[in-house]
Amino acid sequence: MTRPATPLLDRIRAPADLRNLSAAQLRQVADELRAETIDVVSTTGGHLGASLGVVELTVAVHAVFDTPRDRLIWDVGHQAYPHKILTGRRDRIRTLRQGGGLSGFTRRSESEYDPFGAAHSSTSISAGLGMAVARDLKGEDRHVVCVIGDGAMSAGMAYEAMNNAGAIRAKLIVILNDNDMSIAPPVGAMSAYLSRLISSRPFLSMRDLMARLARRFPAPLERAAKRADEYARGLLTGGTLFEELGFYYVGPIDGHDLDHLLPVLRNLREADEYGPVLLHVVTQKGKGYPPAEQSADKYHGVAKFNVITGEQAKAPPGPPSYTKVFANALIAEAEADERIVAITAAMPSGTGLDLFAKRFPKRTFDVGIAEQHAVTFAAGMATEGMKPFCAIYSTFLQRAYDQVVHDVALQSLPVRFAMDRAGLVGADGATHAGAYDIAYLGCLPGMVLMAAADEAELAHMVATAAAIDDRPSAFRYPRGEGVGVPVPARGSVLEIGKGRVLREGTAIALLSYGARLGECLKAAEELAARGLSCTVADARFAKPLDAALVERLAREHEVLITIEEGAMLGFGAIVLQHLAARGMLDQGLKIRTLCLPDRFIDHDTPRRQYDEAGLNAPHIVAAALGALGRDESAAARPARA
Repeated sequence: MTRPATPLLDRIRAPADLRNLSAAQLRQVADELRAETIDVVSTTGGHLGASLGVVELTVAVHAVFDTPRDRLIWDVGHQAYPHKILTGRRDRIRTLRQGGGLSGFTRRSESEYDPFGAAHSSTSISAGLGMAVARDLKGEDRHVVCVIGDGAMSAGMAYEAMNNAGAIRAKLIVILNDNDMSIAPPVGAMSAYLSRLISSRPFLSMRDLMARLARRFPAPLERAAKRADEYARGLLTGGTLFEELGFYYVGPIDGHDLDHLLPVLRNLREADEYGPVLLHVVTQKGKGYPPAEQSADKYHGVAKFNVITGEQAKAPPGPPSYTKVFANALIAEAEADERIVAITAAMPSGTGLDLFAKRFPKRTFDVGIAEQHAVTFAAGMATEGMKPFCAIYSTFLQRAYDQVVHDVALQSLPVRFAMDRAGLVGADGATHAGAYDIAYLGCLPGMVLMAAADEAELAHMVATAAAIDDRPSAFRYPRGEGVGVPVPARGSVLEIGKGRVLREGTAIALLSYGARLGECLKAAEELAARGLSCTVADARFAKPLDAALVERLAREHEVLITIEEGAMLGFGAIVLQHLAARGMLDQGLKIRTLCLPDRFIDHDTPRRQYDEAGLNAPHIVAAALGALGRDESAAARPARA
């Protein structure tokens, strides 16, 4: 397919090139940038809708502000594809989310135009405030601009930062990209006029003059004058909430109209002595591409697609995804128990709870991007005898760790954590990898920890979690399709703390925790071909550990290898500690713990990521041979993707 013609965009090597263009030329750049973004994502996949919604805003900010000297922070970074194209990365943009290519999010190591990495949401205002304070302490002169989406603005962290910024009167510009929440009054010519007026230097100077005059009044009159000013502008603009947090509110304005955006941004650039400012722009996700505009999720995340029809590439038919298996298993449990409720933090489709919500709309709760609140909300429901399932990606549950410890574990409340995207996650890379939950939950007293080896096991673990009513529990499962085993209509309750043996042998024991079990079985076949008899076991539980199984494997085999899709200090560490406590590490046992390496693994295909991590079958074989003192070089050679 022929790439779109982009004659003016072709002249843009850096944002500075935008600053010599007329408004009409900038509009042309925006049109070409939108076409280029659509063409790029059609070949790479990725987050399309959010990027299309900020095309004009991206052009305007870079045209008005002196980036990278002025700091520009995107929140969340998946809306930054047009930003990457304009900031010297266009020649690499078609490597987006591929091994060795550009990240799908902003990344400090990738460009000086990315002052802060942002793949989790709601961090921009805190980071921007830190940069602004550091600037002032160093006596420097630059702007700090944070672009935050309305979804990210639903998180408490954003308001904590705004409260702090307002209290210290920091020079900071926050641009609220409102594309979904409908918190804005009607946007039009009058709104644009008012925004230009109240952001202009004459208006701000007059306001400052009136404020200085008001300070000469007795205190009650001064306070009344200030409140009258805020109330009057709040009636006109709808920004009373932000004013209460100490921000000077401007907007709402049309985020796709450069005739509105450019003068307002220039006014804000010049009026930098008035403390923090919030500019409210209203945009449309998927703007300018009809298939995205008409999509329910505005093409939030897409596979490769046909630009003309919008049809996304479909994977060949295969087993159901783990996410869908979880959703169906939870629906089956909820059919039998009306106390079961489901909670998600702004990820209903990502966690499968959109399917649960269709069946049980009143028992499904999407709390927004607020994982801390989600966990404590679930804890509150648990105190009243409900059975909450808190479905959160492993990487996002990190944001609520204090609540998991203090509000759930310490009180031994039966909240069930369904942790999707456990292990490595492919194109989303290190920021979204579920690497740490085994370690950060494994240290909590009373927590039941499970990991599904396949989709049938996941169904059983949903049923098991539903049956645990005296303590918290968590189960993890990977991204993507299952392995193709039959899935029961409803799972069976597993015996707590008991694993299973899938293959008996005598020389080497492979103890898997999670979805590397298939690779362990492949490794066992390879070892058998080399004359080494192998036992393969599925631990199922990290806590409580199947002590009898672990001790038997240690006693009856020369080599014991644990395998997990988590970081160090996880399942392997639990097994080591158990064996050490029983004095079984000094009896000639050769033990190895295979886990994710002590480094972040970049985006790539999952197969290549697990090769890099050393967790595919050849690496398991190599570990076994190495423990026995045999040549492991051939076995360790990575498998081809």
